[in-house]
Amino acid sequence: MKNKPHVAHNSANNEWYTPPHIIEAARKAMGGIDTDPATSLKANEIVQAKTIYTIDNCGLKNDWLGNIWLNPPYARGLVNAFIDRAIEEFLRGNARQACILVNNATETRWFQRLLKYSDAVCFLNQRVRFILPCGNAKGAPLQGQVVVYIGSWVRNFQESFDRAGVILRP
Repeated sequence: MKNKPHVAHNSANNEWYTPPHIIEAARKAMGGIDTDPATSLKANEIVQAKTIYTIDNCGLKNDWLGNIWLNPPYARGLVNAFIDRAIEEFLRGNARQACILVNNATETRWFQRLLKYSDAVCFLNQRVRFILPCGNAKGAPLQGQVVVYIGSWVRNFQESFDRAGVILRP
């Protein structure tokens, strides 16, 4: 009997680009995207952030200003570091608002910490078909995703993500 895939057995590939419909909802919710701290030039063709940080100029070493879009890398330790940094940027006053796309790993320390600072969360009604660097959409990941919103434009977030899933306010 074949073993079924398990969420703990992910590919460790960090090049998973967000589909345009999610980026458009985030852009609408925040009125634009100023900074994407974990991206690539190819991914920014969709995101269109004014400031980007790639693997070559790591976002963990730079300030995140304005409206933040974050789809963090999931390599061991990196998701924790990027979530911690997102929270720090809000506490410093650098970030005005953010939409953060993550797996719905509700049992993890980083997810629990992120929820404590969130103003709304959209539990997406289907798994995200991420885009690979070659441009093809990838099959559904092993678990579902959420978009976490931090900021004062909660109503905009709710309107922008209303059709994408159930929205809860912590």
